[in-house]
Amino acid sequence: MEKKQELYRGKAKSVFATDDPNRLIMLFRDDTSAFDGQKIEQLARKGKTNNKFNYFIMKKLEAAGVPTQIEEMLNDNEIVVKKLDMVPVECVVRNVTAGSICRRLGVEQGMDLKVPTFEFFLKNDALHDPMVNDSHIIAFGWGTQEQIDEMKALSLKINDVLKKMFDDAGFILVDYKLEFGLFNGKLVLGDEFSPDGCRLWDKVTRESFDKDRFRKDLGNVIEGYEEVARRIGCPLD
Repeated sequence: MEKKQELYRGKAKSVFATDDPNRLIMLFRDDTSAFDGQKIEQLARKGKTNNKFNYFIMKKLEAAGVPTQIEEMLNDNEIVVKKLDMVPVECVVRNVTAGSICRRLGVEQGMDLKVPTFEFFLKNDALHDPMVNDSHIIAFGWGTQEQIDEMKALSLKINDVLKKMFDDAGFILVDYKLEFGLFNGKLVLGDEFSPDGCRLWDKVTRESFDKDRFRKDLGNVIEGYEEVARRIGCPLD
């Protein structure tokens, strides 16, 4: 497969065209950002760690019946993926209160939720990813009711799979974001699942092992990511 021009350069990943119009190459860079790109640093091994972590998680989800865009790992930092027509919203699932839900609702961090919560956010850094609802998505043509229902169902199915996997490894899956797209008209999980896009706390100490280590200047960011990978059995070499 021939790698061609860069099509998209995000805060931590780049996407390249290939000689196959239905396949792309996704490059995980060492760039790390927070607060809508206001804080940016390069952290050694970060691209490799997230690429292999994401591949491991996506394969676990595929085995559980979740369709993903993953095709083939090329090297430490690159992976072949299906070319998706992305739905421009993020799906956020929460099991424990943390982050924006505490600020919005005035609740304390660390409350175990009676049921997982599900929220949609518009992907728009300039607007700081505002929260949206089903009506907005349909009214603005971002998705259909059928796609909304399927994104919710898949997100909660993913929660069942990953919550248990991380629990078995000694972690609390606090919350996470997902993105979906269409491939030949079928809804497919896209983007990535890594410690960049979720919160993971140690079950005993409640220490963060995710990007909050970067946001809050706690240090040992990649060491935290690598510890999660080690505990869940994700090979990094």
